[in-house]
Amino acid sequence: MATLGTHNGKKSRKRAAGGLRLDLPVHGKSTSDLEHSEATMSELGEKSNSVAEGLALSDTKAAPSTPAHPPTSPGGLHMREPFFLKLHSLPENDSDEEKVRREGTVSNPLSAPQYTQSSSLPSTDFKRQDTWFYIQESHRQRVESESEGVPPVTTSTEKTPLLPGKTESKTESFKRHDSDNGPDDCFAAWWANMATCCSAYTCKVADDTKSKLNTFKVVLISVALVFICVIFTVAPASDVHLSQFAVSADYGVSINLTSESLTPVLQVTVRGPFLNTDAAESPSWQNCTFYVRRLHANGSMQTVSDKWALAMRDEADIAGMITDELSLSHNFDIALDQSDSATYQLVVESSASYLASMLMSYANVMKPESVQVVYAAIILVGVYVLIIFELVHRTLAAMVGALASIAVLAYMRQRPTLATVMLWLDFETLGLLFGMMLIVAIFMETGFFDFVAVEAFKRAKGQVWPLITTLCIFAAVFSAFLDNVTTILLLVPVTIRLCEALNLDPKHVLIAEVIFSNIGGTATAIGDPPNVIIVSNAELTKKGVNFITFTMHMFIGSVIACVVAYGHLRLMYRRRRYLQFKDPPEIVEIEHEINIWRRTRESLVYGTRDAERIRLILKTKAAELEQLKVEKLAEMQKSIVVEEDFQTKLANLQEEYHIQNKSLLIKSCAVLGTVILLFFLEPLEALHLSLGWIAIMGSIVLLVLADKEEIESVIHKVEWTTLIFFAALFVLMKGMEKLGLLNFIGQQTADIITGVEGESRRLLVAIVLILWVSALASSFIDNIPFTTAMVSIIVQLADDPKVGVPIAPMVWALAFGACFGGNGTLIGASCNVVCAGLSEQRGYRLSFGEYFKVGFPMMIVSVTVAMVYLLVCHLVIGWNGPYL
Repeated sequence: MATLGTHNGKKSRKRAAGGLRLDLPVHGKSTSDLEHSEATMSELGEKSNSVAEGLALSDTKAAPSTPAHPPTSPGGLHMREPFFLKLHSLPENDSDEEKVRREGTVSNPLSAPQYTQSSSLPSTDFKRQDTWFYIQESHRQRVESESEGVPPVTTSTEKTPLLPGKTESKTESFKRHDSDNGPDDCFAAWWANMATCCSAYTCKVADDTKSKLNTFKVVLISVALVFICVIFTVAPASDVHLSQFAVSADYGVSINLTSESLTPVLQVTVRGPFLNTDAAESPSWQNCTFYVRRLHANGSMQTVSDKWALAMRDEADIAGMITDELSLSHNFDIALDQSDSATYQLVVESSASYLASMLMSYANVMKPESVQVVYAAIILVGVYVLIIFELVHRTLAAMVGALASIAVLAYMRQRPTLATVMLWLDFETLGLLFGMMLIVAIFMETGFFDFVAVEAFKRAKGQVWPLITTLCIFAAVFSAFLDNVTTILLLVPVTIRLCEALNLDPKHVLIAEVIFSNIGGTATAIGDPPNVIIVSNAELTKKGVNFITFTMHMFIGSVIACVVAYGHLRLMYRRRRYLQFKDPPEIVEIEHEINIWRRTRESLVYGTRDAERIRLILKTKAAELEQLKVEKLAEMQKSIVVEEDFQTKLANLQEEYHIQNKSLLIKSCAVLGTVILLFFLEPLEALHLSLGWIAIMGSIVLLVLADKEEIESVIHKVEWTTLIFFAALFVLMKGMEKLGLLNFIGQQTADIITGVEGESRRLLVAIVLILWVSALASSFIDNIPFTTAMVSIIVQLADDPKVGVPIAPMVWALAFGACFGGNGTLIGASCNVVCAGLSEQRGYRLSFGEYFKVGFPMMIVSVTVAMVYLLVCHLVIGWNGPYL
């Protein structure tokens, strides 16, 4: 009597089965084991086919009593013992069949009937006539397994084949076994199995629907993209004209416009000694006026556009070179008359007593500014639809949006050249990201981040919230004095390792760190890019807004916001299970490893033999892990999970994670410390270095010191997807700016503030409106160009004597809104995108919806705290000046 056995992890179950022994191997066997398995199966005269093709016994030859292994997939995937393997040797009479069912034995193993292709392991797509028999056999198999204490094997592709040599109908067999179990149990089992069949059919329908929707999505996006490319291809080149001249009260300028290409909209950009306000609202009597007029054949003239009047600076300011020249733009709506062969002129007149020099560019635009704003809004909404519903990767969505904005600009006869588009990129930010990613990639090879994670786990004694609190405080404090992107780059590796040790989902903790990084960066003038733009503005500097005054006002509000945000975070994650994975740790680890293998396989270069061989090995490894996950789930249904105590877990972590390369660690610490020190000293005028240059130089020095023979391994660790996303986002936001969307938002805000009666009420409306508009806008568009546009609006409001609103409260409201608003969405701030990219690189993909559930409510809470703080300071206390 031989044994028919299976391995389940480290345990095995053996069953008597006349004269034949099948030992199913444990997962993780070596390649030699697989070869031995194939050789043994060949000796038995059996064929090992893939799961998709099913199992077929070759013939009825006598099988020697030699240990054999079960069938494997083409990649060596071991299959756990399903029901049909128990029936590989079946008798021809009912008594023997019953013996197989109840005891797992056969009287004559050499008389096993042949299996054909039709009796092999079928897929989920089974036929309707097999449904009842499938219910019967599935229920019987589950009853046997539960009675023996063995968890049943349930796979989505398994169906019990019809017993060979039997002629009774499926319905009769079903009734016969039902009568043995009793009517109540039979009905319950029938109903449960019927639900299982319906669920399988529903899953199949859902998969078909998903496939059709995916095809529709690809077709729809492809059609839209082709339409965008056609517009960009056929749109005429931009006809921008440049002109430099000087005007005064005694000397004006008239420029003839080309009538052939003249459109109803003329866009004019002028640079000269202007004030950032309209001439009608300025106390200065010196101004410069622009308008378009029509010259008829009889010599008469007619103004056919509005007049654009700009206030000019005093001659003393220009002579002393106190301030820089200002660049302003305006769109003229021209009343064209196509029936008349008149000549159109752009007229520039001045009332200044001195001769003022200026540079002007003008171009014909197809549509008015209001239509351009609508186009820009449609593009922005389309990009967010692609990102929110994850129709495509966020990087691809940003690239499509950037191309669409350029196509619309080309259609508006503002087609930028490729060199111009390259100038739209913020190379300072890209250089900072690239350099720090290289430094962190080399630093990770030392094992330092793993060592720090284990030490933090030891100090916190395995407690969750002390660790999360420490990480949030670290992120907030370092982001106040260091760039928050650099802070996140250093924190992400440590955080992921800590969460894996504590069985926490790293995505939740990373979101918390990003939120506190943005809040902490608001406290100082160098913590966040919008703050740098505000402090470095020449107009605001003249009005007393500098590093000291900015930090003095913003620090208190940021600390209060951090405290309230932490309380809100504790409330959201008040139970530990909200932070943990939904699946057991073993399953999460297997799924994470499967994701890593798949990403590695997809990153290999196509076309080489070695790459194809490695790709096949990785595919096999992922398939083995999928099967292992199924077995683990089956084990856990019948077992009790005992969690490791703190000391055992700490000992295991200390044994696994330690410093791996002390020499490289010393070099990396020296370079990283120097880079961070230079970051702090960057504002000094003696250092002619920017953050980007510091990071790039540090990465080059560390590459030389590391002495890497294969530099490709380090370059491959750079998150290129994130860098490309930022590049596409910069182009997209510049396109939104060119189409007038950002200026439209700022101008509408200014108009609402100006229309409020009463100075105190106007200050209240200005603080609340600027704060919330900045927060909501910064959640969905890049806060850097938006802050640049809003600074000009705020300066214009402060210089208008009719408004009478002090500039300091509006500046603080803009800073709080732009920085706190970045927490609203996944792409609201730079460190959000960097964190998501690094997390995805390590196998934990952070989706837009997952971040939005936590980030947007946290943004609402923090902005509300900032609003209360500003209202108390400026309406109750009256702290309206830049100083105390």
